[in-house]
Amino acid sequence: MNCLPENVTNSLSQKLREILEKSLQNSIIEKNNMQIEEIRLRVNSPMIINSQGRDFFINKRNKRITEKLEEPYNITMEDIEQSFQIMCKYSIYSFLDDIKKGFITLKGGHRVGIMGKVIIENGQVANIKHISSLNIRISREIIGCSDKILKYIVDKKIFNTIIISPPQCGKTTLLRDIVRNLSNGNKNYNLDGMKVCVIDERNEISGSYLGISQMNIGIRTDILDSCPKDIGIMMILRAMSPNVIVTDEIGSEKEIASLYTALNGGVNLITTVHGNSIEDILHRKELRKLLNGELFQRVIVLSAKNGPGTVKNIYEFKELKWCSII
Repeated sequence: MNCLPENVTNSLSQKLREILEKSLQNSIIEKNNMQIEEIRLRVNSPMIINSQGRDFFINKRNKRITEKLEEPYNITMEDIEQSFQIMCKYSIYSFLDDIKKGFITLKGGHRVGIMGKVIIENGQVANIKHISSLNIRISREIIGCSDKILKYIVDKKIFNTIIISPPQCGKTTLLRDIVRNLSNGNKNYNLDGMKVCVIDERNEISGSYLGISQMNIGIRTDILDSCPKDIGIMMILRAMSPNVIVTDEIGSEKEIASLYTALNGGVNLITTVHGNSIEDILHRKELRKLLNGELFQRVIVLSAKNGPGTVKNIYEFKELKWCSII
């Protein structure tokens, strides 16, 4: 099944695996070569397969994929429990550090979000028990997807760049490929490979599994997996002498302050932030400083208008304002 990676199907209980494999054969998803983006498992609710922004269900009677909510297969607690044990290789304790953050990563870099009863100790999440929902997000590389915008980031030097994007518009996929290009170099732009350090707090850029990146992020890239961005930047500046620091989803004042520390250390920055436009960020007090012209020289705005990864606009900071350059 090209629409669903083997590492994902193998993470499910035998029952769910058989149901999925049978239902996807000759389905609308397979026939139209649609890529599955998410599989949501909720106790006592229908299994939902999301592809290209559309929700699909499995008819429990004929085991067929359909957009109609008719006799859907409902997920049982046993489905959740068995699948989660497989995902954790039957050793939930060894995945506890990730579970406390609300997710685990599968081999291949696919992320599984976890919902259930949160156990709090000393004001911190100690565990998540009685798991009731699993959201499997399918991770895919698109090698070369950043080539078309690389000329706006690299022009004899690296422009500090921030990517503004709503959720599920391909920002992490684009960011990952930018990392690969900067790390390996790109002859088309006379770009020599450089030392890139990735602070992968949510383990989405590298998709590390048991400490090893599952994605092609280049030969000169070092990763701090599951590390807070403000702490990670200080660690990197002290020890790794990077040319570029890359992070995902900047949001807090503490994280923004750490970007200034990196800038003062002579390091280039590439990062992302959730939003719909430059105006959206400027209207949010905690994020406004990102676009004051001190940190970044380029802004890339994404949308899903023509599918994930659609470049809506690219701006440069010129004469004290952001000006469109495409």
